[in-house]
Amino acid sequence: MERSKTDMGSVIFYFLLPILLRACCVRNQRRITPDLRKDITHERYRAVEAEIFMMPCLGPEKTDEGVTWSRMSKDGKHLSFECGMNFVAETQHSGQYTCLTCDKNWSFHLQVLERKSLGCYQPEDSAKYLLANQGGNISCPGLSCSDNADVIWYKMKQKGIRAVSAQRRGSCEHSGWLQLCGVSTYDTGVYFCDRQTTDNWIFRRAVNVTVVPYYTPIEPPKIMYPDGNLTEEVELGEPHTLECRIHFPIDIMRTHPPEVQWYMNHNMGKTPRVLMDSQQLANNIFEVVKVTQRAVIEEVTPQHLHNTYTCTATNINGSSTVTIRLKQRHKVKWPSLVQYPIGPLLLVAGLGIILHMKWLELQLIFRSYFQFGNHSRAEKEFDVFLSFVWPRKSSPSPPGTHDEAGCTNLNLLNWEKGGATERPLEALLPQVLEEWGHRLCLLERDVLPGGVYANDVVLSIQRSRMLICVLSADYLSNTDAVFILESGIQALLLKSTPKLLLIWTNKASADKIKPDPPLPLLVQKALKVLPSLDWTSGNSERRTGDFWRSLKKLLPSDNMSGY
Repeated sequence: MERSKTDMGSVIFYFLLPILLRACCVRNQRRITPDLRKDITHERYRAVEAEIFMMPCLGPEKTDEGVTWSRMSKDGKHLSFECGMNFVAETQHSGQYTCLTCDKNWSFHLQVLERKSLGCYQPEDSAKYLLANQGGNISCPGLSCSDNADVIWYKMKQKGIRAVSAQRRGSCEHSGWLQLCGVSTYDTGVYFCDRQTTDNWIFRRAVNVTVVPYYTPIEPPKIMYPDGNLTEEVELGEPHTLECRIHFPIDIMRTHPPEVQWYMNHNMGKTPRVLMDSQQLANNIFEVVKVTQRAVIEEVTPQHLHNTYTCTATNINGSSTVTIRLKQRHKVKWPSLVQYPIGPLLLVAGLGIILHMKWLELQLIFRSYFQFGNHSRAEKEFDVFLSFVWPRKSSPSPPGTHDEAGCTNLNLLNWEKGGATERPLEALLPQVLEEWGHRLCLLERDVLPGGVYANDVVLSIQRSRMLICVLSADYLSNTDAVFILESGIQALLLKSTPKLLLIWTNKASADKIKPDPPLPLLVQKALKVLPSLDWTSGNSERRTGDFWRSLKKLLPSDNMSGY
């Protein structure tokens, strides 16, 4: 008898609801709902973390373009928001905001609450589906937990923020509910409701409204996963999560959320004994709502292996079920791995590590002997870009010389002191190269002054077919000279360089050289693998001749376009 009364009350409610909505719409109210305040001067707002919050404006019906709110964060940064701006609220947004563009000293305080601090937080309250061409109502989230039903509704417009009651559409507000007449796709969007709390705070909440076509489901929900009955492997003593993913057709009234339950079947019957997480909803097309329901087994025991777990999804047209059984996963023990050929695997892993560590050196070796691109004589302005530093311990240089990397003077080429083998290589090499007919680039002689040194070096390397660096202790201690060498190495790695040749003036003592500042890591690795020649002043005539013959073979030839 009592159930009959309840059913009769439900029938009367659903019969009267359209009449009430129609009466609301017939009035077609255009009045502006009285605001809870005259302006927001020194007001206090509350928001919920992870929800959309809209920055207030100066009055209930003002666009307030150009109004900017700002405050100083804990880390010393300015947070700035325009009037009506939407953003996802976080706890770091809490604080006192002042108006930077106002004539008066207007301000408000924002407090962002954590979800767990709300006694009756319901995620589904923040989303609402309405049917097109039908009337609909929206509830302010958390309204059921408050005695105050005085609520003001807002919706963001293209030209600012306006109360819903002031917009040109049929609507009315009653007991904290917003009732819309003749819903269309235009009504899709985020609505904001302001509710005055008992401690004089304004609680602003957001509702994401989606208008969907008028659609009558003709089939029960479809379970997408598991796709049929299956068995999952579990480990005893470990937690395990069961997951059920369902597609629900959108119901006509959307009066009830999708119903999904996990049951555990045993000898005593079917009982909902599995702890379930909250539902996760997502709609990516109009006609379908995706629901994910998970059930958690905190610790798998042998008893769980004898039970069957059933996921049931129900709507007004029927239900769908799927079952899952559990079986124990057997761990692979280490002694069984001895039977596998792990030796080759370790060898491959070791080779991979060595290749990774020596990859830079391998690249330099490969590109030193296999040149890419066209570097013919017609394509380049110079044959050789020569870089050296005049030795400081040698005899005084003639007037006009300069102790810089790759820098010399014609006076230096004419300096004669003793035989060829007694003269330093820095004096011999420029003269010999030009006598052999090579176009020589000396940075101080052939580059116009006044430019940026780094750019001059890079352009000189690009304009040359070969870079020769005469290495010595003085060279490796000269930052400008090391920069030229490093630029040449980087160009070699980019496949855009000519040949790169190192000439050591005293290779025997090279390992003892400890330049200050230390050489870059790229240069240290390149010195070990790049092509090089050795020159020592005072060598025998035969060894000196071998040096010049080897150098001549490595120099670019006239008909040469590669190595």
